[in-house]
Amino acid sequence: MSPDDAPVLIAARRTPIGTAGRSLATLTAADLAAPVIRALADELEPGADLRDVVLGNCMGPGGDVARVAALQAGIPVSVPGLTVDRQCGSGLAAIVLAVSMLRAEPGVVLAGGVESASTAPWRFWPPADGAEPTRYERAPFAPAALGDPDMGEAADLLAREHGVDRRAKDEYAARSHARAFATQASGGFDAEIVPLGDVTADDRPRAGLTAERLARLRPAFLPDGTVTAGNSCGINDGAALVTAVDAGTHRRLGGPGLRVLATATAGVAPDRPGLGIVPATQLALDRAGLTLDGVDVIEFNEAFAGQVLACCAALGLDPERVCPEGGALALGHPWGASGAVLAVRLFSQLAGRPGSYGLAAIAVGGGQGVAMVVQSCG
Repeated sequence: MSPDDAPVLIAARRTPIGTAGRSLATLTAADLAAPVIRALADELEPGADLRDVVLGNCMGPGGDVARVAALQAGIPVSVPGLTVDRQCGSGLAAIVLAVSMLRAEPGVVLAGGVESASTAPWRFWPPADGAEPTRYERAPFAPAALGDPDMGEAADLLAREHGVDRRAKDEYAARSHARAFATQASGGFDAEIVPLGDVTADDRPRAGLTAERLARLRPAFLPDGTVTAGNSCGINDGAALVTAVDAGTHRRLGGPGLRVLATATAGVAPDRPGLGIVPATQLALDRAGLTLDGVDVIEFNEAFAGQVLACCAALGLDPERVCPEGGALALGHPWGASGAVLAVRLFSQLAGRPGSYGLAAIAVGGGQGVAMVVQSCG
């Protein structure tokens, strides 16, 4: 397929990202996603062929969250909904799926992700031999025999193996907050955010957070580790979606957009899941016929500072180029939505800059990575 025939993202919006238990704590996954779906649907031309709503979600109430959110948003009952789960990569995986759908049939698909950590239901193993049910915090990412460490522990080990020290992690985290706070203060996030009641801004970005202040925090996972609460992402609530259309529809409509040149999903060892960004990025760039030097804006999900720095080292990438307006260390990581947040951030920075290239990539529990390469058009 010629690049000119690739599907195009023509709009991208998100909620404010709330810290779990704070500004968005009373809102369910559907409550978060529905206003963003409605906002994007209201921007469609009359009679637009809206074919589907696809949402990624990890920890919600089960069932088809996309269908519930679409109906709650007032989308016609004739439009179906599909919920996908690729753990932290779910939001970007939903967009990848939407692009694949539009390569096969023309129309419009709303795609992204949502997570309400605040309202995620508790889960329990069934009782055995008369014992009380046992609560578990997360589903397995991989068979235990292959290695299924908690994400923080895996990030600690990954950073150690790649020579990323505590100071580098804290400096990277402080920079993410500084960039996000500056973007927030200048109104740089305003156009992409759909307010939820009186919540209009992200909870988490902090001014004046320095590496020296972060250095006071104790290890959060391994006793001798260097991953702390300060150089890790938060636990968060939020939703993000894009409007994706086929190339013919975009040519007819005109206007700015991001042409999806390539996508990729890859696997790595499940005991080092943070490295998933590396092969996914390499494969997506190869499919797009680009190198990192040719990419204008790079958005990696900042689950852990050390993990991002290890991926940058493996890719030969200057970390200064990653998340130029701040990333998940400052904004937060609403699991099922985070990959879609990356797409929204690319749209905000690149739409209206024809010819510019962007890359979004996210690592996934269980040892996977998802990446997307786009080019601004229109």
